[in-house]
Amino acid sequence: MLDANIKTQLQTYLEKLVQPIELVASLNDSPKAAEMRALLTEIAGLSDKVTFSENGNASRRPSFGVARAGEKPRIHFAGIPMGHEFTSLILALLQSSGYPPKLEAEEIEQIKALKGRFSFETFVSLSCINCPDVVQALNTMAVLNPDFDTVMIDGVDFLKEVEERQIMGVPTVYLNGELFGSGRMNAREILAKLDTGAAARDAAKISQKETFDVLVVGGGPAGAAAAIYAARKGLATGVIAERFGGQVQDTLSIENFISVKETEGPRLATALEEHVREYGVDVMNLQKAAQLIPGQNGGPIEIHTATGAVLKSRSVILATGARWREMNVPGEAEYRTKGVAYCPHCDGPLFKGKRVAVIGGGNSGAEAAIDLAGIVAHVTLLEFGETLRADAVLQQKLASLANVTILKMAQTTAVLGDGQKVTGLAYKDRVSGEAHRIDLEGIFVQIGLLPNTDWLNGTLELAKTGEIAIDAKGQTSVPGVFAGGDCTTVPYKQIIIAMGEGAKASLSAFDYLIRSGVKA
Repeated sequence: MLDANIKTQLQTYLEKLVQPIELVASLNDSPKAAEMRALLTEIAGLSDKVTFSENGNASRRPSFGVARAGEKPRIHFAGIPMGHEFTSLILALLQSSGYPPKLEAEEIEQIKALKGRFSFETFVSLSCINCPDVVQALNTMAVLNPDFDTVMIDGVDFLKEVEERQIMGVPTVYLNGELFGSGRMNAREILAKLDTGAAARDAAKISQKETFDVLVVGGGPAGAAAAIYAARKGLATGVIAERFGGQVQDTLSIENFISVKETEGPRLATALEEHVREYGVDVMNLQKAAQLIPGQNGGPIEIHTATGAVLKSRSVILATGARWREMNVPGEAEYRTKGVAYCPHCDGPLFKGKRVAVIGGGNSGAEAAIDLAGIVAHVTLLEFGETLRADAVLQQKLASLANVTILKMAQTTAVLGDGQKVTGLAYKDRVSGEAHRIDLEGIFVQIGLLPNTDWLNGTLELAKTGEIAIDAKGQTSVPGVFAGGDCTTVPYKQIIIAMGEGAKASLSAFDYLIRSGVKA
């Protein structure tokens, strides 16, 4: 199962085991069970602190549990956790043995204090870059709190269950048999849903903070760069972010970040946060900005959050980034996660052997169609304009694929379904005006980005596109408020450009502070 390099790395990790652990498998006579047996046998052979038994009684087979020796497993894997989930397996082994999780002490105590019965099921695909965050967070909770148990379920291996529950997007999480949530979630986000009083407590604590010199709104590449540059100037710097890392968290492969040949979005997002925290920046995650109030009579600017917290700062840098643009047609919202998806890397494996459409003929759409063509039965790519906008090399690859159909001058008019899941797509031929229907099971929307600036309407100048209007120095129409990255009018939405713009906005904020008389 494991090549020599991975075996060597895994053996190094297993040397960190604190207490002996046991792998308890529930197998059958399937080929997948044989693979699982081979994997677990290999792992047990790498450390004398790991034992393997086939005494499990789980209903899902093949599956296995991980626990400290002598204890009943609370962490389970239904499917073989390779691909992006291999890290989840390694962390489960370490933490089950007593290796401390990387959580704040406050979060650990909050998890331990939760009372009740929490049985989680997380459906994943091994190619999903969002799924490991959820799996690892729930596994950590199960280690810390004996009232938790959790299972990672590979949707490809348990397709019947996926179809019965009509799951068409991953990660999808169930708690005690009821839908809990879908999409990326970390431990703090899960805690916020389980501990309903946490948001109010956090808001009260945040509101007591002293006035910042620079408050950055947004934790993506632009926000991280802005915070680092401000902190290096010796300024009291804070960051509030709805999700640190922003859309980078949803980016699979990054190959044009200069000096780094290749990396993955989540890895880059983790590095960004670690770098920011090195400078003592006050990072307030899971905080969504809801209102900006300009400074009055030389006083500080205020940022109000959706949870009711109020922060004050002598200057503000807006780096709220952008989100996937939606089609805004009938049926799209109704069938989101029920056939309408936005991440082909994450959700593509759930449509194996099925018919899907990709909306959008730019690079993202072309890449999505190419990736999906290797998984699904057929891909129909719909482009609104006369020509595809994707790079020539991508267009050539598309043309070579027998199971890809390209429709140009096609305007999607509706997502069709049976009330439970997507069954088709309606579109209009923009040349003839004729209406058409395509029978399919999945629709992947890849039509660009929208800036996260709705909350700023009426507060400062926005372009017709909704982007924040800035000058050459990143200054907005409100004194002391600067902006950078994908939420602004700066063209070309790229990670490396966003970082530069964030740094520029931060330097401009510093210049503003030393020249103004804003009171703390």
